[in-house]
Amino acid sequence: MAKELFQTLKAVPEFASVPDQQIQWLVDHGTTRTYADGEKVFSHGDMIDSFQIVLEGGVTLYINQPNGRRNLGTYEPLDILGRLPYSRMKSAVAEGISEGKSILFSLHRDNFHDLICQCHDITEVLVHNMTDRVRSFTKQQLQNDKMMALGKLSAGLAHELNNPSAAVVRSAQELKKHLSSTPENFKRVIKIQANDETVDQVNDWVFSKIKSHDAIPLSLIQKTALEDELTSWLEAAGISNPYELTETLTDFAVSVDDLDRLRSLLRPQDVAPVIGWINQVLTTDKLVCDIEHASKRINTLVTSIKGYTHMDQSTEKQLADIHSGIRNTLTMLGHKLKKDSVKVVENFQVDLPRASIFISEMNQVWTNLIDNAIDAMEGISNPVLEIKTSKDREFINVSIIDNGPGIPAEIEDKIFDPFFTTKPMGKGTGLGLEVVRQIINQHNGKIELHSKPGRTEFRICFPIK
Repeated sequence: MAKELFQTLKAVPEFASVPDQQIQWLVDHGTTRTYADGEKVFSHGDMIDSFQIVLEGGVTLYINQPNGRRNLGTYEPLDILGRLPYSRMKSAVAEGISEGKSILFSLHRDNFHDLICQCHDITEVLVHNMTDRVRSFTKQQLQNDKMMALGKLSAGLAHELNNPSAAVVRSAQELKKHLSSTPENFKRVIKIQANDETVDQVNDWVFSKIKSHDAIPLSLIQKTALEDELTSWLEAAGISNPYELTETLTDFAVSVDDLDRLRSLLRPQDVAPVIGWINQVLTTDKLVCDIEHASKRINTLVTSIKGYTHMDQSTEKQLADIHSGIRNTLTMLGHKLKKDSVKVVENFQVDLPRASIFISEMNQVWTNLIDNAIDAMEGISNPVLEIKTSKDREFINVSIIDNGPGIPAEIEDKIFDPFFTTKPMGKGTGLGLEVVRQIINQHNGKIELHSKPGRTEFRICFPIK
């Protein structure tokens, strides 16, 4: 059995140049264990006290996420896993399940000191393996973090875009339906007899109402009272279907006095067709304005997306407006801000100079910090997100402040460590603030945390040039 184990360990690709006596040392000090198909090798959070080598079978890693269990990959025969010398790894970050019948070789950490002293080649191999593992895992987690962020932003944008796009469709359909009745109204309009002066007065009055639309919005009580007055007037004037007209006339603040003035300018038989024509014009304008406003909202969102991702731009540092990046980020996270009823307070220095930055990277900074702040305020009453900017000599200061419960003092020094997170499993990777710190370092700046219950501030300082 020992001879077979020796030959198997010698076949491990990383051990190709390791002397036989060191392989034999592993055989003498290690143990083997067999696992049945589907048996749990370790659970998430279990202490990892050995390094292991898969001799037969395999170990598949799974991580639990809100949408189910995700497969992180499988350790195949002759793969190395577990805790390695000099590693700070203490507990499993995933669950390991045996694939088929599996046999694992293990070396307990109690032997690591002797391993380091007596087996230099193996130690070097394992350190290289650990470095490669960290690099690969970090790359994967960064990718996962980006995909999670992209998923959240996409969901928010889909929600934000849905409302204005639905409004465009709805208003276009209403406009089409409205214009379909034009021929019948036109018959009545061409029978109207009026001189040029009367036509000009009616025309000027109609377009003055369009111009002043929404200038002084009416309250709900005022609108209801006006609708009742207009309905009574239209019924008394013998106009059919008055309820179809009152909503539009009320929207444009047409009063009973306005209708009396119109009636005084017209022949009795012309009052109904003129008011019908007026309703036609006002309704068309209202629907076109609704389409315009919804289209502008879509355009604003698309512009924000382009500004946020900095599409079609150089990857070099560029002079940029910090406020533009922050506002684009707030637009991207608008759905989340609305969902949690977060009040945003912008204390921006008006004359803040443009700074030389990597635009896309700094947008990642704003996204991570603002997203974390929103999460921190989840469930509290009256959540407030404050963003402050200021110039201090040749530097720009940006503070992201929330009124959440704060960060406990005992973990403040760990908050920027890779893979450290206070979020539930599957909601955070622990890389967001590490990425923030790396990007700020790229800009020769620094980031500080000041936290107490009811106020957490991340303060960023970086040079203008």
